[in-house]
Amino acid sequence: MADPSDVGELGVLRSKRNATRYQILVEIAERQPAVSQREIAESIGVTAQAVSDYLGDLVDEGHVRKHGRGRYEVTKEGVDWLITQTDDLREFVEYVSQQVIEEVEIETAIATSAVEEGQRVTLSMREGVLHATPDGDGGATAVAITDAEPGQDVGVTEFEGMLDYEPGTVTVLSVPPVQDGGSAALPEGAVADRLEDHDLVAAAGTEALVAVRSADTELDLQFGTVEGVPEAASKGLSVLLVATTDELSRHTDLLREQSVGYEVVDAVER
Repeated sequence: MADPSDVGELGVLRSKRNATRYQILVEIAERQPAVSQREIAESIGVTAQAVSDYLGDLVDEGHVRKHGRGRYEVTKEGVDWLITQTDDLREFVEYVSQQVIEEVEIETAIATSAVEEGQRVTLSMREGVLHATPDGDGGATAVAITDAEPGQDVGVTEFEGMLDYEPGTVTVLSVPPVQDGGSAALPEGAVADRLEDHDLVAAAGTEALVAVRSADTELDLQFGTVEGVPEAASKGLSVLLVATTDELSRHTDLLREQSVGYEVVDAVER
């Protein structure tokens, strides 16, 4: 499924002008060759003068050909433009309907105790996972759409209120590349001393992986750390990301982009 950043340029949605041009071209294609500017204006909700101005621009751009007063035809270039914009819109609508709306309408939580379909539950975030408690009185509630025993997954919808939890933060512990000493350059306790303050430990790069293993701790995330670390933080988990220096920018760029709080610490200079 397409991501919104990959769905063309969405030109029709980027400005009112493009949206109006699109509507006018569709109206002309439907009515040609005899085109009433007044009828188009009434159909799309603009003035007849605005339609006249847009038609002049469309003719100049080669998207519409004028054959005389009140007679217009969409050119091949105009049809191609319509097709491109329509394809982009179709992909975007598909993305919204299958990804965004579905995600908004139904979420999955873990039942803290037995839940019955139709029961209103209180929602809470625990260890980065949504939980549902029956007959709660919390700030965020929803209606269960399935039965569930304690510890089972339960579908919830009809959300009300605001889920109350603090987003997590990320500590990025930089490790030099092997040519500059690698994990061996880290002072004793560089990783181990920070474990207690974090919920998850992630490693990016071989030197970082060795540094975590040397701390005799269990690694939570090794692959997909660029996306996984900010995702975990957004669910309220604090993350210790041990990363080689050549991996830093890939991670910090996305953390900034997603407004995740983080700090970078030089493990060698602790």
